[in-house]
Amino acid sequence: MTHSYRITIHNRQNGSSQTVEVPEDRYILQHCENKGVDLPFSCRNGACTTCAVRVLSGELHQPEAMGLSPALRDRGYALLCVSYPRSDLEVETQDEDEVYYLQFGRYFGKGKVRFGLPLDED
Repeated sequence: MTHSYRITIHNRQNGSSQTVEVPEDRYILQHCENKGVDLPFSCRNGACTTCAVRVLSGELHQPEAMGLSPALRDRGYALLCVSYPRSDLEVETQDEDEVYYLQFGRYFGKGKVRFGLPLDED
């Protein structure tokens, strides 16, 4: 039997908060959209940071989050498009540019980016 968890999302872009029950085997973003919750997204495959959130409480599983460095994951960031809930969760949407800068800003202008992106350099 599949377990579902309560996911509370604080959307900083529009000041709203919504709570949705999400099964543990469903991507959080897709399930929330199916329930009529409007959230930021772009690629839907874990390669960008448009759907990035900061986890305020709870646990999730995001094995396909290629667009998020291990260091940012360790700091509590997640990509909802490729995240599965593992407990009740409370998350907060982030500004895409802010997350992008946290991840890559220190490399640009320093000549460190040559081929691809330095996701595993930390």
